[in-house]
Amino acid sequence: MQVNELLEKLDNNNKNQLENEIVSMGSSAVPVLVEKLQTSKGLVRGVVAMSLIRIGEDSVSMLKEAANKNHDFTWVADYLINEIEGSKVA
Repeated sequence: MQVNELLEKLDNNNKNQLENEIVSMGSSAVPVLVEKLQTSKGLVRGVVAMSLIRIGEDSVSMLKEAANKNHDFTWVADYLINEIEGSKVA
């Protein structure tokens, strides 16, 4: 199943399961997740953000690229990148 299909089925009862499925896709999911992060709200946005953080380092370059193209997105990208890079220290 693709990222978009999973996100369409998202609700409070299955969010953890679907997030795990998205994260298991790894870096191949990142382009869609970064796009969705810029256009989604609420539960979808939260799951997308957590998925990007959990995917980790593979998300950073696409987040930076999106922030360079969309200046309104910069603070979101910076926040997620800090979360990703901060988790490497532990």
